[in-house]
Amino acid sequence: MNNKLPIIAFISLGIIWGSNFIYMKWATELISPLQIVFLRVFLGFIPVLAYSLYKKSMSLNHFKYSLHFFVMSLLGTTVYYYFFVKASSTLLSGVMGALSGSIPLFAFLLAVLFIKEEKLNIRIFGILIGVIGVVLIAKPFNDNIFNSNIEGIFDVVFGSLILGSSFVYAKKFISPLKIHFSALTTYQLGFALLTLLLITDFNGIINIKNDTHTFLGMIIGLSLLGTGLAYILYYYIIEELGAVAASSVTYIPPVVALIIGYFFINENIDLVDCIGTILIFFGVFIVNNKREKMNKDKNLNKTENTKQIDNTISEKKKKEKMPMHILIYDIIRKTSI
Repeated sequence: MNNKLPIIAFISLGIIWGSNFIYMKWATELISPLQIVFLRVFLGFIPVLAYSLYKKSMSLNHFKYSLHFFVMSLLGTTVYYYFFVKASSTLLSGVMGALSGSIPLFAFLLAVLFIKEEKLNIRIFGILIGVIGVVLIAKPFNDNIFNSNIEGIFDVVFGSLILGSSFVYAKKFISPLKIHFSALTTYQLGFALLTLLLITDFNGIINIKNDTHTFLGMIIGLSLLGTGLAYILYYYIIEELGAVAASSVTYIPPVVALIIGYFFINENIDLVDCIGTILIFFGVFIVNNKREKMNKDKNLNKTENTKQIDNTISEKKKKEKMPMHILIYDIIRKTSI
């Protein structure tokens, strides 16, 4: 049974993240996007803090980097969450989930612009294929485009770019700090919570209680499970299966979102949406597959040059030796969901 726990956690994480989109959409009918972000961060912060305390990964010495944590809280949480929640109010939840799969494409584009070692090469085809998928979902050929999808598509794209910029920032300023990812996430959510306490208008926030189903979905589904528990599950998967395997969970939520939207709440999801989703998946696969191959080649060359191989390291230790910037990138990327 213990051997199956990582797989169970992997599948559960995909389902939990895939369900987040419908919870966001329901909540936008009762309270404002900023109030939703506040509740999600506040309730998601609690289990993440508890996990970090359990791991004893935090230190007072870390707070000398508070400015970096604050910037990451804006890019990787507050602003990005806000635009995704805002998009949920205008887009179908299934379509929203499908579009979220394009986040790695935007993150990679920004990495190419600002991080020297990232090159386009053949991955440009992955970007183009993914963009075509986004365009198909946007349905520019629809006469009602300016009354429906365009605002939501803009919000998703802008939110994705903001999230992508957080990856660039993390690579340049957070990775060198060598702080455990559970502590980094705690600081990120914590600073985001402080910011939201200052800028959120709480007038009418109790309206979330007007619909029991939406209330439970917001509090339990989106916040405690979809944010707090999801981070913990992700950490567990990283420790058991490695960061590369954990990153592949990103392919599950869009499919789950489409299934929930079409089969359970009767959203008008058509063939074009499905084709667009497949193209986004394929584009992300090309980008990620090439990156993983390049990282493997780089590590192999480094090993051959130094010839310092420790054969006593366990397989689990090897998984934990994933470059920190890749690990942080994967963690940031998942918060989209």
